[in-house]
Amino acid sequence: MSTDTNYQPPKVWHWDAKNGGEWASINRPISGSTHDKELPIGKHPLQLYSLATPNGQKVAIMLEELLAMGLSEAEYDAFLIKINEGDQFSSGFVAANPNSKIPALMDHSTTPATRVFESGAILQYLAEKFDALVPKDHLGKTECRSWLFWQMGSAPYLGGGFGHFYAYAPVKLEYPIDRFTMETKRQLDVLDKHLANNTYMAGDEYSIADIAIWPWYGNLVLGKLYSAAEFLQVEEYTHIQRWAKQIQQRPAVQRGLVVNRVWGEGEHLAERHDASDIDAIVK
Repeated sequence: MSTDTNYQPPKVWHWDAKNGGEWASINRPISGSTHDKELPIGKHPLQLYSLATPNGQKVAIMLEELLAMGLSEAEYDAFLIKINEGDQFSSGFVAANPNSKIPALMDHSTTPATRVFESGAILQYLAEKFDALVPKDHLGKTECRSWLFWQMGSAPYLGGGFGHFYAYAPVKLEYPIDRFTMETKRQLDVLDKHLANNTYMAGDEYSIADIAIWPWYGNLVLGKLYSAAEFLQVEEYTHIQRWAKQIQQRPAVQRGLVVNRVWGEGEHLAERHDASDIDAIVK
């Protein structure tokens, strides 16, 4: 890898397997499985294969919110996918998600079983399956969907852009950090202005739009993502702060955050197979 600030791309790119810093061992320019291994299947129809990254947190929070609403059919098993060890490249996981990214969901209540991948698609699938957490009126439903897709398009600039170059890249380079910091702060400004006039992302009703956005931007302004709160001056975004703290207090959110969590501060729960698994560690 070159650290020369005058680097010029070659005419043809060649893969350097050692290039990429902390995550170099799992990044590659091809798709598909690297080894044969079937996914485990628990006792419930809904099977989640994930890790407690922001994208993984979305689905666990969604399922816990559904259970909190009394929808017992949302009971689920959650199996840990250790992306740093390449679990996402097993033949079983690739069958569930050909893109080899967490989270993936298998719904065994259908014949054949239904696979759902991409966190936004999983949130929509569960919302439709249980007729919950999406506004019923046309304008509210449309607003919810717009913000859900806003998150899908925006968060890669926060995670893959700012997060990578600020926290994980093997060298610190001013241009990409400055570029993605500017974009991250622009996105925070978009959210802050919207939340100045709205309790939640789709208005007065908590929805899958909030569940999608909070693990990224809520965690960011609460100082729980990339250790970048001071750098980004997150205290400036007072309306996001209000919203983030409000959602953080939800019991289902607190429960969902521990699922498939195996690092950092707070409670850890590698696998979840019953509500009692979370009950034992979340007070």
